[in-house]
This record gives sequence, structure tokens and C-alpha cells, in this order.
Amino acid sequence: MRAVVPSDPRGIRRPPLNFDAPAHTPFRRALDRTLHPARLARIEPMLREHAAREIGPLLAAGGGDVCRSFGTNYPAFVVAEWLNLERDDVHRLAATASTWVDAWRRQDAELVTRKSEEMYAMARALVTDRKARPRPPETDPASSLLAERPDGEPLPEELVVGALRQSLVVGMVAPPILLGGICVHLARDRALQQRLREHPELLPAAFEEFVRLYTPYRGFARTASRPVELHGRAIESGVPVTLVYASANRDETVFPDPDEFRLDRPNIGRHLGFGRGRHQCVGMGLARLSLRIALEELLRRTSDIELAGEIETTRMPEVGAQGVPLRVTPAIL
Repeated sequence: MRAVVPSDPRGIRRPPLNFDAPAHTPFRRALDRTLHPARLARIEPMLREHAAREIGPLLAAGGGDVCRSFGTNYPAFVVAEWLNLERDDVHRLAATASTWVDAWRRQDAELVTRKSEEMYAMARALVTDRKARPRPPETDPASSLLAERPDGEPLPEELVVGALRQSLVVGMVAPPILLGGICVHLARDRALQQRLREHPELLPAAFEEFVRLYTPYRGFARTASRPVELHGRAIESGVPVTLVYASANRDETVFPDPDEFRLDRPNIGRHLGFGRGRHQCVGMGLARLSLRIALEELLRRTSDIELAGEIETTRMPEVGAQGVPLRVTPAIL
């Protein structure tokens, strides 16, 4: 089963994204257990502290590439809070994951393998530590995965490592692109920028519309398990089929004036920015929380943001901006 087109150039499959039910279910259950609302509420103050600190260099310099600075470093601290990583691992994760993502986009199999192995080493170290010193499954993904007992047996350790390896990187790919798209939009719409500064209570609704417009993934794929005809096209068994979220989110039959930003769309909950069904983004609650905090801190700590150069766009399978140079005017707090 292929989840991404183009897929990992080495053909490696990791749960839960690359598994279908029932094989994926215990992995999904274990990760869901660590992302309940009570846990997110407990880590919210730490996320805000990380956001305020990591945006500091951008403000002190009067600008820079928001995707490759704040947009990369802050998500690494978000992942670290979720997985309970040591502080020393955070910047290593940011650098390693960023290099891996870029190599994956370019289908550079050698570099993908080297950087992936570095993240596998981090995942294996997590498993080794939690086997020796388990933590509460409700607050620690590695411990939760190790505690799962489908059919009375533990999950295979190498698959637990694979799930953690995927968890290390999944929160590092989309946030820089989505934050970059939001910053481009706000830099071009100064009135909206100021309105959101003056009315931060509008940010949750604004964020959902930004996700609809700037979904960072073009789409994910599933593999046909049997021959089927759909809209006049014959799809053979074993063929990967991609659902293009970015296109669905701009479907004019669902969202009137789909290319416009509308703060009050009554059906905004129908966007597919986090997927749908069994494989809906496991971390969508954490993503919403952490990126809302990032946006709040960016707007609260600036009086103006504007574009300061050419926007660099990303490649398949993502869509959006991976390089956004900004000029920022710090606010007087």
C-alpha cells in the first residue's frame, strides 16, 4: 500500500500511515491516547513559551526566512513536548528532519537513507529508554505503543520503532509550509493582518480558512484492493489512487468563491486539510493548537510583516511555500 505519490524512494512502509485496518488500528489507538484534550491543555503553556523564544531571533534580525527559522525550529519543540524528547535532541531533530524532507522531495535516495537512519536511531533510543523506564501511556507515545496488546501480544518492536520514526518527522513537514502560506497571505492583506492583531478571538476561525486555502499536502494515496470503475476510469487492483486534498478544498461546488479568504464560511468544517476517516491526521489537535499559538505570537509580537524577497515553492507531494523571506516590525509590548 502506497500512501504518498511519489513515495519514499526506498519503498519503506511505516505504521500507522502506510498500514490499513486492522493492522494500523493498534498503532493509531496508541498514538490517539497521548493526544487527548486534557494533555494538550497541559502542554499549551510550554508550547507558548517555545513559540515566544523561537520567534525571538526573527524579530531581533528584523526579518528572515520564516519557514527555515521559526517555522522549522518551533515545530521541533512541539514534537519534543509530545514525544517527551530530551532538550538536546530538539535542534538535531530540526536539522535532520529538514534535510530528510528536502532529499525526499528531490528523490535523493542516498541522503534520504542517511538522514532517515539518524531518525531511526532516535526512535530506537526512545524505545530502549521506555522499556527500561516506562512512562504513563496517556502522556508518552513510546510507552503507549509498547503497552498495546492486540490479540494479547505486544506490537513488533521494529514496527513500534517505525511508528515513532514516522512521528518524529510527521510534525516537521507540514508546519513550515502552512505557516509560510499564512505569512504570504497576511503580508499581502495588511487589513486582515491588523484585524487579527486587534481581535485575536478570530484566530481559530481564521486558521481553519487558512488550512483550507493553504493545505500543505497535495494529497495522500491508498491502493485499490480490487478492480473498480470510477467516473468512467478503470482502476486495476494494486494501483495507488491519490485524493488531492488541495483541489478538494477549492471545490467551487462546496466552497463558493473558493480562492477567496472568508472568515465566516458556515461549512468550513468540511475542508480536508487534515484528511478524513481512519487515516485523518492523528495529530490534528496538536497541530491546531501549536500553529494557532505560533500565529498568535507572530501577530502579537509584530506591528507589521511584509514580504522581503522571492517566495520559494515546494515540490510533490507537498504544495505551498517552503521559503518565505519576511521583513518584520517588532511590536512594543
